[in-house]
Amino acid sequence: MKISVLLITPPFTQLNTPYPATAYLKGFLNSKNISGAQIDLGIDTLNAIFCKTGLCEMFDHLENSAKDLSPNTQRMLTLRRDYQATIDSVMAFLKGHNASHANTICQDGFLPEASRFSQLQDLDWAFGTLGIQDRAKHIATLYLEDLADLITENIDPHFGFSRYAERLARSASSFDKLYSAIQRKHSIIEQILISLLQKSIDAHQPSMVAISIPFPGNLFSALRCGQWLKLHHPQCKVIFGGGYVNTELRSLTDKRVFEFCDYLTLDDGEAPLEHLIEYHNGTRKQTELKRTFCLLDNKVTYINGSTHKDYPLSEIGTPDYSDLPLNYYISIIETVNPMHRLWSDGRWNKLTMAHGCYWGKCTFCDTSLNYIKDYQPVQAKLICDRMEQLIAQTGENGFHFVDEAAPPALMRDVAIEILRRKLSVSWWTNIRFEKRFSRELCLLLKESGCIAVSGGLEVASDRLLQLIQKGVTVSQVAKVCQNFTDAGIMVHAYLMYGFPTQTAQETIDSLEMVRQLFETGILQSGFWHQFAMTAHSPVGLKPDTFHVKPLQALKNPFANNDIIHQDPKGADHGQFSYGLKKSLFNYMHGIHFDFPLQEWFDFKVPRTTVKPRYIENILTENQEPIFQKPDNKIIWLGNSPIIREKVINKKHHQIVQHELIFHHKTATLDMLVSAQQSEWINTILVLLSIQSEQTMTFQAVKQHYEESGLENFESFWYNEPFCDLRELGLMVLP
Repeated sequence: MKISVLLITPPFTQLNTPYPATAYLKGFLNSKNISGAQIDLGIDTLNAIFCKTGLCEMFDHLENSAKDLSPNTQRMLTLRRDYQATIDSVMAFLKGHNASHANTICQDGFLPEASRFSQLQDLDWAFGTLGIQDRAKHIATLYLEDLADLITENIDPHFGFSRYAERLARSASSFDKLYSAIQRKHSIIEQILISLLQKSIDAHQPSMVAISIPFPGNLFSALRCGQWLKLHHPQCKVIFGGGYVNTELRSLTDKRVFEFCDYLTLDDGEAPLEHLIEYHNGTRKQTELKRTFCLLDNKVTYINGSTHKDYPLSEIGTPDYSDLPLNYYISIIETVNPMHRLWSDGRWNKLTMAHGCYWGKCTFCDTSLNYIKDYQPVQAKLICDRMEQLIAQTGENGFHFVDEAAPPALMRDVAIEILRRKLSVSWWTNIRFEKRFSRELCLLLKESGCIAVSGGLEVASDRLLQLIQKGVTVSQVAKVCQNFTDAGIMVHAYLMYGFPTQTAQETIDSLEMVRQLFETGILQSGFWHQFAMTAHSPVGLKPDTFHVKPLQALKNPFANNDIIHQDPKGADHGQFSYGLKKSLFNYMHGIHFDFPLQEWFDFKVPRTTVKPRYIENILTENQEPIFQKPDNKIIWLGNSPIIREKVINKKHHQIVQHELIFHHKTATLDMLVSAQQSEWINTILVLLSIQSEQTMTFQAVKQHYEESGLENFESFWYNEPFCDLRELGLMVLP
């Protein structure tokens, strides 16, 4: 095809790793032999700001400004030479290019300090046992945040490390404020952005520019890019897509949006983008486009006349990061929240195990939209093929699987395939806390490189979990958290307050559940967020069923997603926000578990009705069944044993037995069995080996034992020595 496509991620998303949308589309274009390139304008803009030249421009602007400067700004302006002298070395350190610089950064007096360094008193608490590299990253992060505050206060109020002008876009039912703001003069930040865009356009000379807008904090900069392209390169077709467009702009009627783009596409972008390329190549009719908005006869028109099905996840190719500047991304430590740190520290290759959600029932979720309801798992072998390709391409072996909820059975198969291929990787993903995450499945995941999982506990109340249709109970969540924690996998819980009909009593009881989960040590990280009612969720579609009252009709000409509502049967949810978050901060640091819950709130709250040792009792009572089911899968991760013959004298005769010595990475096990049992164990462990292409069930293992002429399988399988093998790599998996 003739058309070349430039894929753009506008400022700002993540600092430490590329947002994956353009990499997925680039991989798809590769599979279709379509010429394409991609740029991350966010990381390019960030590096152009936070360098000696960029800071010189910022400080020069401040010195020439007639604006009254705050004491903090005056201090930083006085220290401009110190900032300009240190910025390049700090950025190099955060990019991983100069690890030894950590010692210098941690020295008092090396970096200039402004208001953010008031947090330094907490460093020993947060990083005392974590090492000098983490301490240096946090200090360097505070240093950058000081500079970001300087920019926000004096140069561009819309600036933020992971968002730009988010306030204008969030819940923007009208396009008026955005449209007015986009007409104003470019800020220095926007001038840098546009100069970088111009260089990319000059270098690639694309016929089509596809801009991904994943979040509200990307919208304004996407509009700014579109505005410049329409003015200076009107022949270049501009397409908007991505998560924000998919959720907020599905009923768009405001034609002013098309002053900044030619098309908007919804949901999975591969087929709509391919159709637009074919249309502009003259090989497809306009009426046969797929899920595409455009302006026809001066009216916003939605076209979805294509009969072509969407490409399944298995056919879109491997994400391609080849033309992104991977050495430009920086690792920062903003907070000591363990899961949030994974988001901002380290380089992660983004992949997906399955499109959509295999559960797809949660009543607060966008279950009516394609990205949730269209569930398509990918085979484990293909996932691992893609992992190997990305390791070769990026040189990084860390993976973040960005699934809505990774399916347990597929996670198991991926873990087995990773171990079969002997891949040395680290990975983490999002899950549902369901009972299939047994102790041994969690151990298998850990063995394959899984380091963390995050999942929605939401409201720790069985009544509300049932109303949410989460499909789990508090008891079940506790046991799963224990299994992951015991395996050495960090657990993060998404926590919700303010679900329709939630009472003050249920909020306090939920907090007590969370307190106990942290106190027992089975939960390491969490985050509270207030329920938001969206148009595409079951609550938004049928509010009467959940006893909430929408306060607006979703007939806005621009964005239609968040619904302002009343909850007549529920508590005043907003007043709980500060207390919930403050208590969680303390629990994550392992302190103040003995504080009465009332201490976290400045208003009267009910006493909890949850028993003081409720979670602890669940963990001791809810033991997993000892006996295996016939269809359980049995896998051996260990090595072959060393065999020594032993002759035992017993009542005037000798008994020949075999001593099997199993060496594990951290332990050794001796097992004394008969010669016949020894032969069977050796044979069956080969068949059960992770390297074996076929997995045996428990029933098949039993049958193999009996066909070998041995008796009393259950008593042999469940005796203590053989059970000890389960500590050394004999896995019984659901």
